[in-house]
Amino acid sequence: MTIPAYRTRAGRAVLASLVTAALCVPVPAAARARATAPAPANLPALTAATLPARYAANRAVITSAARMAEAKGDLRRARALRAMAGRAFLSFDARGDGRAVEVLGDLATAERVAVLVPGADTTLDTYDALTPAPHARLGGAARALYDRIRADGPAARTAVVAWLGYTPPHLVGTGVLTTGPADEGARALRALVASLRAAVPSARVSLLCHSYGSVVCGRAAPGLRVSDIALFGSPGTGAASAAALRTPARVWAGRGARDWISRVPHVSLSLFGATIGFGADPVAGGFGARVFGAGGGGHSDYLAPGSASLANLSRIALGRITEVTR
Repeated sequence: MTIPAYRTRAGRAVLASLVTAALCVPVPAAARARATAPAPANLPALTAATLPARYAANRAVITSAARMAEAKGDLRRARALRAMAGRAFLSFDARGDGRAVEVLGDLATAERVAVLVPGADTTLDTYDALTPAPHARLGGAARALYDRIRADGPAARTAVVAWLGYTPPHLVGTGVLTTGPADEGARALRALVASLRAAVPSARVSLLCHSYGSVVCGRAAPGLRVSDIALFGSPGTGAASAAALRTPARVWAGRGARDWISRVPHVSLSLFGATIGFGADPVAGGFGARVFGAGGGGHSDYLAPGSASLANLSRIALGRITEVTR
């Protein structure tokens, strides 16, 4: 893409320094190989009728994985897995950083499905926050969104899918500056949407994409049959504009007033044989997205209960677009 001349030199300097720092800092322990974990369950094809069997099979995998982690002394992983026991997962893989696709609500009868796509440093260990701010992690964020949707539209049949269906990059590392992990994630996200549409063909699907997850959604967007794509806390999508995403969906973007992502240079350049950066700012007027009010929160506050951003994301998921505040 063409980079504005006034940004090129500064953008190159900042991104080059980030890449250099990422190359020099050791990979965190969370990224290292884990102790042995069970293989994922052999699951039936996703249909409304097979949901109970899939949930039961994944519960068994989670129980087995928790026992194995505890036996190997990986107490952090064991605690995380025990917290997931009894919940409804479409798929689950405890190997490595892990993958998990959780359902909140009745997917079999859903008229709307909101898929929450997370950003960097999301793993099974960080899926549920042991902090005063559970909405800052994928599991807690999905529950906050589901609770708000039920409050906003009690008569609506809406399910929320917390989608850790790819391996997000770590904040310490070069992957978070490139589209490599997003390309892999985009293929998996497109497959999930196809499966959801086959299982509940009448449901309208929306993608709610946080931080690096917005890069995944941007790569998956061309021709994808979803009603809405909401980008929040986004560093960019890799596309120059909403039109360049080549999607029939409504494209939304929001950014909290205290989100540090606003200081990331919105450029894309070739460096060390890779494309670094994600291009245009989705909340900029020239991008062409529908900008929604995201309040005064920071990068991890978009799904905070009571926030303007959570209210607007709930309205987008429910299809109540005339009520979304700008």
